[in-house]
Amino acid sequence: MTDSNENLGFDPEELAAKYKAERDKRLRTDGNDQYLHMHGQLARYIEDPYTERTERAPIEEDAEVVIMGGGFGGLLAAARLKEAGVEDIRIIEKGGDFGGTWYWNRYPGAACDTESYIYLPLLEELNYMPTEKYARRPEIFAHAQAIGRHYDLYPKAIFQTAITEFRWDEDRSRWLTLTDRGDEIRARFVVMVPGHYQEPKLPGIAGVESFEGHSFHTSRWDFEYTGGDALGGLDRLHDKRVGIIGTGATAIQCVPHVARSAKKLYVFQRTPSAVGERNDQPTDPDWFNQFKPGWQKRRMLNFTGVFAGRIGDADQVSDGWTKPFIEMLRSAAPDMSEEERAEAFQLTDYKIMEGIRHRVEETVKDKQTAEALKPWYNRVCKRPCFHDDYLESFNNPNVELVDTEGRGVERITENAVIVGDKEYEVDCLIYATGFDLSQAAGFPVPIIGRHGEALSQKWKDGAISLHGFHTHGFPNLLIMSTIQSALDANFPNMLEEQSRHIAYILSEAKKRGVTEIEVTEEAEEAWLEEHERHSHITIQTWENCTPSYYNDEGHVSRHLARNGAFGLGPLAFIDILEKWRADGKLEGLELRK
Repeated sequence: MTDSNENLGFDPEELAAKYKAERDKRLRTDGNDQYLHMHGQLARYIEDPYTERTERAPIEEDAEVVIMGGGFGGLLAAARLKEAGVEDIRIIEKGGDFGGTWYWNRYPGAACDTESYIYLPLLEELNYMPTEKYARRPEIFAHAQAIGRHYDLYPKAIFQTAITEFRWDEDRSRWLTLTDRGDEIRARFVVMVPGHYQEPKLPGIAGVESFEGHSFHTSRWDFEYTGGDALGGLDRLHDKRVGIIGTGATAIQCVPHVARSAKKLYVFQRTPSAVGERNDQPTDPDWFNQFKPGWQKRRMLNFTGVFAGRIGDADQVSDGWTKPFIEMLRSAAPDMSEEERAEAFQLTDYKIMEGIRHRVEETVKDKQTAEALKPWYNRVCKRPCFHDDYLESFNNPNVELVDTEGRGVERITENAVIVGDKEYEVDCLIYATGFDLSQAAGFPVPIIGRHGEALSQKWKDGAISLHGFHTHGFPNLLIMSTIQSALDANFPNMLEEQSRHIAYILSEAKKRGVTEIEVTEEAEEAWLEEHERHSHITIQTWENCTPSYYNDEGHVSRHLARNGAFGLGPLAFIDILEKWRADGKLEGLELRK
């Protein structure tokens, strides 16, 4: 080790080798195929336990716009459309209320992990002050409902209804929207907001269906079994042996509550998360009330600007997301070459992650458990987590970390979980295994365009679009997703930008008397070329990362990059959209009256 490495306290070459070894032992040939989809017998895991199903007659009607999804994306699209004068809207949502992920995810401890002042949309429009820096699930869900009331969206919503197909009707220039309730809604335009967390997934563990105890997915938390609510107090677990499979963002939040209540808790870990300090605090009304109009958009862009290096030292949010990136940006001198800059960034990343690992050592008393909880990968390889009680939970005598050394659980029997040669008997299994966020997940419903072509067929080799919104052969279809669009650590920021863009396009269509909008093949080819020109950034970011949903479980490919977010980042993408709208020509779109 050189003198400089001694001053660092670690050897970068040794860390690089450690990261690679930890990644390699987690790689699997089956990639995303290792997970089970919730169909057939497994459908019981995705039934709605929160709202009793209400029977109704099928709806047959015409609408100007159908919006698929009632989460923040669908709510923002509807709100901005109404502000733009587009009133004839139908929102179709499979849950029993607005909220999307915050309708479904009611597990104890659920809260946002970016600050609520930028995460909760439309705060200025609703004149609402979040109660704390990181709002908890009940408050977030209530805010979604408040948006629905404020914009009078409840009369326009059809809940407890799943769309089964979108099919373009050439004769009427309408999208036939078919549902599992027998509805047929003929929409001029369709806005698809499939959401980031649309379908829970289960690990494909041998024997997963043979377990005879109680089991559920965290997105369908069974409070009747556990007692308590989203804030904790799981008093019915006092005599239960509980196993939680998964140690991602959801487990980080719910493990402390189960640990306080269960007779015994086993946490089954494949890959540890990087867990930084949360430092939540109540909102100071005097501080909040000093904000000037337009403050939320400026704060959102400031947060996003940190990652693009655009804000200098003016970090308004100053939290566990932004501080490390500021530190990384400061590590690179202006006159550095690209190679030198990359080396500086990597060295700083090592330092940041060494701090995360040191926090584990300081908090967890058992050395073997602490060692297993250390994350060995670059900071952006998995979504960073922030919690002040998760690591401390492993000091409780009733809590045991079962580290599978990257292999995952081997088998489940009628009453136990098998790891290696050891059997862990449990009364209840909780799957904190997340959602299908892979690029292979596609859209949750068939979309049939001109001449009977399915979007899944057109996109079988990867997406082709204009700005991620439009695709040729599917007129009047607008898509809000991260595909060829942008990915922001604060998801609602991009949903806001996309909803404004869609509202502009549809309001212009209304003004101009346009009945069909379709991107030209030339325009989508040009955008694909622009997108792929920067896709090397996506590949370089993910190819050496530990397997996760970010990199299709380690199977980085051109397909992943093609279906991924715009390589230059969200601010560059927002700039492109703003210039496109300012031009006023709707360039690349064919308008038909």
